[in-house]
Amino acid sequence: MSTTLNPIGLTPPPEPEHEGSVESAPAPTPQKSRWRRRLSQPKTLLGRIVLTIILVGFALLFLYPFVWLIAASLKPRGEVFDNSLIPRTFTPENYVEVWNQLPLLSWVWNSVAIALLAAGTVAISSSIVAFGFAYFRFPGRRLLFGLVLATMMLPGAVTMIPIYLIWKETGMLGTWVPLWGMNLFGSAFYIFLQRQFFLGLPRELFEAARLDGAGYWGLFWRIAMPLSIPSFVIVFLFEFQASWNNLQASLIYLNAGSVDDFTAPLGIAYAMTKYSPTAGGHGDYQYVMVASLIVTLPMLLLFAFGQRYFIEGVATQGRKG
Repeated sequence: MSTTLNPIGLTPPPEPEHEGSVESAPAPTPQKSRWRRRLSQPKTLLGRIVLTIILVGFALLFLYPFVWLIAASLKPRGEVFDNSLIPRTFTPENYVEVWNQLPLLSWVWNSVAIALLAAGTVAISSSIVAFGFAYFRFPGRRLLFGLVLATMMLPGAVTMIPIYLIWKETGMLGTWVPLWGMNLFGSAFYIFLQRQFFLGLPRELFEAARLDGAGYWGLFWRIAMPLSIPSFVIVFLFEFQASWNNLQASLIYLNAGSVDDFTAPLGIAYAMTKYSPTAGGHGDYQYVMVASLIVTLPMLLLFAFGQRYFIEGVATQGRKG
């Protein structure tokens, strides 16, 4: 009578106690992640060359309008629109004469002041509202937050006339107040961004502060705000850029005022009309190009100095605790 024996005479190793332990086989890499790594890190020299050519091509495509603007600002009147990136006749005196032709300094100052007021008020007000939605637990909180987000679905054309009538009744037409006053009540989009960031903060920090006697304003100002600098900066940058380039609001609320009270976008639009031959001008569009370049530089500097906060803020907006 034969018996069945262990081929090697040893006790088999015990099974892992828990699934997913270190002894278990690793999970397969998702197909999407593999393709992402292949596209971002090509292994062959040919792949790196092709990727570099594509990136350089897109960079040149986006830089072309800016280079064209620089070239046009250095040309005389008759060569502004010849599409040459190297001026045949360099005219650097355009950068001196533009200050005599246009009240550009007043326009830039008006735009800076209005953009700072608009960005500062909407960043602070949206942060306060977002902290309330993230920290407090009260009945109907989700419904109320949904109503706030629903306001983003209203087109601007729907609310344009009612808002204009409100400012008309208050007697604020022709002043700066309509260009930044609405930001005192926050923005649905920025409230959403700030709320997502606040939800990623450990709630234990706020509970410990409450035990130490901190009030609700202290929780926001001493804990939430210092930890949310990246998201606060990105909201500030977004609104500063939106206010800086807001031609429509300036055209509606400032068009009846003095030319010196115009913002930079409205002033450039006014200069285009002023120098148009159909409006009695002489076609001195080189001054418009110089003004456009000078107005563009603050945005480039702002994003260059705030790039670290900008990237960090974008990368952390999707966190949720």
